[in-house]
This record gives sequence, structure tokens and C-alpha cells, in this order.
Amino acid sequence: MERKDFLQELVAKIGEELNGILRANLYELSLKKEELLRLRNKKRELRRALKNCGIGDLQAKIHVKILIKDILTEKLDMTEEKINDIIPFIDENKLTVKDKFDILLYVYKKEYDTNAFLKLLEEHKLLELSGGLADEGRYEINEDDIEDIFNHVSVLLNYEDKLEILSQKIYEAYRGLGVVDELRDMKLDGISGGVSGREGDYHSIWAFVKGKTIHLGFLDFQSESELERICMNIYRYNHPGQLSMNKGYIVNEMKDHSRVVVARPPFCESFVFFVRKFDTIEHKTPEELITDQNREIPVSFLKWIVKGCQITAVTGAQGCGKTTLLMALIGYIHPSYTLRIQELSFELHLRDIYEDRNIVTFQETDHISGQEGLDLQKKTDGVVNILGEVATAPVASWLIQMSLTASLFTMFTHHAKTTEGLVKYMRNCLLTDGAFQNEDIAEEQVVDTIRFDVHLEKDLDGHRYIERISEIIPRDDNTGGKAYDVNILMEYRDGAYVKCGDFSMSVRREIEKHLTAAEREEFYEIFPV
Repeated sequence: MERKDFLQELVAKIGEELNGILRANLYELSLKKEELLRLRNKKRELRRALKNCGIGDLQAKIHVKILIKDILTEKLDMTEEKINDIIPFIDENKLTVKDKFDILLYVYKKEYDTNAFLKLLEEHKLLELSGGLADEGRYEINEDDIEDIFNHVSVLLNYEDKLEILSQKIYEAYRGLGVVDELRDMKLDGISGGVSGREGDYHSIWAFVKGKTIHLGFLDFQSESELERICMNIYRYNHPGQLSMNKGYIVNEMKDHSRVVVARPPFCESFVFFVRKFDTIEHKTPEELITDQNREIPVSFLKWIVKGCQITAVTGAQGCGKTTLLMALIGYIHPSYTLRIQELSFELHLRDIYEDRNIVTFQETDHISGQEGLDLQKKTDGVVNILGEVATAPVASWLIQMSLTASLFTMFTHHAKTTEGLVKYMRNCLLTDGAFQNEDIAEEQVVDTIRFDVHLEKDLDGHRYIERISEIIPRDDNTGGKAYDVNILMEYRDGAYVKCGDFSMSVRREIEKHLTAAEREEFYEIFPV
């Protein structure tokens, strides 16, 4: 029997044993009350674990893997010799590249736990342009890279180690996420699958690590059906509905708060999934987060913008650090202010960071629109409103109205590339939503509302930085043309932050209103009149 067939047979046997536990009629066994209760709880725990593993519930995964190992040793008499017949640990030439990667990740995981993959990349310089593709400017880890690392790492495995690796392989195929199962649990920024290659080529797994998108060319889903199986399971947490031909995509979160997006044909050309992890986002203050030369310049501007309750957009492309910076800026908001957050899916998790703050987060569901959630916030005593992302015309329109009447100030994220682009987008959203019919009036409304644009960038090496901080200054004249000027306060130049200007007098007065006497004195020292 071929090795692949033998693994499939093991998966089938494991499935039969676990299903047997679930189907067992305990009342036919004439058990004592205590034993009956114990076995009933065991069935309940197994049913819950099988339901929740594969969707970010690590405890459920551990529970199922322990049962798999028990079945292997107690029911199937899985000796070390038998394991070596399935995975040829004693003959490296017969190990596949996936075997070698599994072994490497296991060895590193024993020492570094969920930091294993990152440590593997860092120690072997795989976060640099690699795979002979430096001229193309992309990152790739190929089969030769894994082979080379395996040949240079000392690997000594005992029976328990081999049993653990075999159990993981069985779990991946039985209820796990296939070849990306262990990777998804690692501390990285994200992982995606099905996003490259021609039809029939399933080397389409990419990892997002420290701002770098890396093609894991040594991994392969093997078949369209395996990729489909993963996509149809990875999004299931909290029953978000069924991914179908009519409902071609779903955005949800996983048990560990990772964001997951899945899509399928005919909405897109193949089954695809995107997992965005947030466990790598360490909560830092802006002083800790901003690290480049002259960092005190952006830190100072940001501190007084937030303490001064100014409506602020944090803009930039995906992965540039908008969420991380927004989380850090919350620390500058006066602790007595209540916060209300609206997100497409839970990402900020501010209550985990600011445990003693009055914070409630809402998200859109199949039955409650984002607009309804935003409307509800008006009735919840919210002082500061935060929008995880302004991405639709109704939300942009409501943001403008809310900022003028319903809250002290608002902070939000957006994908605009320039301040002018941000204003145009918001203006066009007001027109699209029907809130305004006149383009000039709509633009005036936007620039009367949004005061600052904090724009982030990320370079090819994954380094994130604040490219500029801009103040939007409305014009008082009615001479036509643009309704505002852009006052650039700070720019990032040649690896350092450079101060370019000061707050306008009107903004200074607005900021001063919201400061305590001590804060006002500090503000005057840094920004004298």
C-alpha cells in the first residue's frame, strides 16, 4: 500500500473510532451513575471539540489530537517501527519536503511555541529576498530552501515526537486545515490560500510576516477538493451562514479573533481564503510604536491631536499598520470619555487592552446593517466614536453627520492614498448616498468635519512608518475652486521625521478647549504662540 493510501486509511479509522464514541448508547452498558455521567461528559466534550477545531479554537484542536494519539497507541498499537513505515524518519532521502518542514516546525515549536515559524524565518534569513528572485522584488521560500535548512538543523526525535508529528498529519486531513493548519496557529500577520497559480497548480499559499508577503512555494494543497474543504470549514465560527454559489463570499472572525475572508466561484476564479491574525499586534504606546529618527515629532503631533479631540482619519494601504496605530492612539483619549466602536468584523478588541474603559464595539451581521449599528450608537451615551474602516457611501455619509452632532469627536481608518483623495472620496460618498446634491457644498461639509489625515506607508522590506500628518484647513472665501488647503505638519524623509509646519490658529484654539490646565501648559511649551 502506498504511503498516501495508508495515511488515508488511518484517517478513516480514526474517524470511525471517534464516531463510535459519539454513537455509543451509554444506557445499554448498565453503568453506575458516576461512570455514566463521566462518559456522557466525554461525549459532550468530544462533540464540542469536533465542532470547534479548525476555526481557531486551539483547545478544541488539542483535545482532538489527544484522542487521536490515544486511538493510535491503544487501539491501533502504533509502535515507533510502524510510524517509521508511514513517515520514513530513519531515511531522510524518502522524506518529502512537507515532511521536513513539519519536522522543522515541530522542533522549533518545542522551544519557541507559537513563535516557531517566525524564529525559523529569522534564523535562516528567509525574511530577505530569496529563492533567486531578488531581481523580481518578491519573497519566496521554495523546496531548496527547506531542504537546505533541514540539512543544517540537528534533528533528534524520540517516539513521542514522532507520534505527535503523525497525529498532526492525521488531524490536518481529518478535521484540520490541511497543510496550513499549524501555520495558521503561529504568530504571523496572516496567511492566504488559493491566490496564485494556474488551474491544477495548488502551490498557492502565502504568509504575511512583519509586513512582508511571502510565497510558500514548497507547500501544496494537492487538489481543488482539498482547498475547497479548507475554505468551507475555516469560516464556520458562530454560524455566519453558508458559503454558496449565491453567497460567494463571507467575512467572519475565528475563535481566536483572527479575521477570515473566504470566497468561491463563480464570484472569483477559485476557492480562496484570507486569514488576518492579530495576535502579533503587541499593544504599544505611540512612543514605543514609532521608532524612526526624530520620532518625538510625530508623537507630539498625534498626542495633542487626540487629546484635543480632533476628528482624524488614519489612512494607508492594507497592512501598513492603521489598526495598530489606532489602538495605540486610544491611550491619549481622556479616561472619562466613553468609546463606541463600529467594525465590519471585530479587529480592535479594545476591551482586551483598556479593561477599565467604558467601551462597546458593534459589528455588522446578516440581520443588522452597519448603518443600524451606527444609528444605535447615538442611544448608548457614547462620547467618542471610532470606525474600524469607512468603506461604503452610507457609512461615510453617516460619519460626517455623526461627527457634527452625535459625538465629541471621531477617529476612523480609510484606504486613501492622499489627503485630496480622502476628501474626494468622502465628498462623492455624500453625493452617492443622496445627503447632498451639490458637489461644492458636499466638499465643504467634508472639510468642515475632518480635520487631520495621518497617512501611513510600508516599504518593500515591510518597514511601516508615518509618511505625513496633514491638517485640512477650510477656506473662508467663496471665490470658487478648492474649498480647503492642506497644511502638512510633518513628513518622513530619508529615514527620519521632519517637522514642516504648525497647527493653524483655529485648530490650536479648538485643541486648547479640551485640555486640562496642566496639559495646556505643556502644550504651550511645545507649540508656543
